[in-house]
Amino acid sequence: MKSSALIAGVLYAMGAGMFWGLVFVAPLMLPEYPGLLLSFGRYLAYGLIALLLAVGDRRRILRLPRSAWIEALKLCVVGNLLYYALLASAIQLADAPLPTMIIGTLPVVIAIASNWSPGHPSESIAWGKLAPSLLIISAGLLLVNWSELQHIGARSLHDYALGAVLASAGVATWTWYPIRNARFLRAHPEVGPATWATVQGLATLPLALAGFLGYGLYAHLSGSGFAWPFGPAPLRFVGLMLFIGLTASWLGILLWNQASQRLPTSLVGQLIVFETLFAMAYAFCLRGTLPSLAVSAGIALLCIGVAVGTRAFRRHAGA
Repeated sequence: MKSSALIAGVLYAMGAGMFWGLVFVAPLMLPEYPGLLLSFGRYLAYGLIALLLAVGDRRRILRLPRSAWIEALKLCVVGNLLYYALLASAIQLADAPLPTMIIGTLPVVIAIASNWSPGHPSESIAWGKLAPSLLIISAGLLLVNWSELQHIGARSLHDYALGAVLASAGVATWTWYPIRNARFLRAHPEVGPATWATVQGLATLPLALAGFLGYGLYAHLSGSGFAWPFGPAPLRFVGLMLFIGLTASWLGILLWNQASQRLPTSLVGQLIVFETLFAMAYAFCLRGTLPSLAVSAGIALLCIGVAVGTRAFRRHAGA
């Protein structure tokens, strides 16, 4: 692996994490909106944005085989709609710290899963070389989230338990997504990262639209009183959905695709830690506070863990 490709891959993953961190604060900015509606709203916005972008990329998109569209559909259902619905619902049930702690295990879980069953033998690395970075990242996550758990409010045990279950299901869905997505991109280098991000948005659009309309029907029949389609704060809802639809969805997936083409999945999986780092930064800005000493130490460990993991893979590639 060339140093230039390694550095570029890490920077692309960092950019994706910067945008994905936004999804952790969006439910807190719209607490009166159900997590399912936030998921449908975000991906409806993503699909509409992709529809506009597809006009300029229509020739390449129209040449894609049916199998590529089926794969995009699977990825968008599991990694987009289902994951975000689980995450948003977990945050609203149990507040941000507990779901963030559970979702924060993704860098370790993905690295282990992808190294256990790599798409190609060249992607795997000896467990002894992988372990140091995973242990450092795990310690950083534990330190960060242990401190963050002190911010847990007066939620019921039932809400915390259900939120933990939903967040754990989110970990499962997003462990599957990056591994599957990376293997498709490596098997089909003719499909560019930007085209693949747009195609996933197009595949998401009809499902998100159906879900959005279905939720409106449910709200009407159940007599929930929710002001469908745009809720009690329509400008804030529409504006935020369009913003994260462009940044956290299309741009985030584009940058992640770029990283996935350049780095082994067991390394790029560790780099999801950037999502945690940026999510914490946004949360502190929202609270108007600075991180404690323990959180700062945890952040330092996360950064060290990424550096150790990157160095191990560079040496492995050189060998």
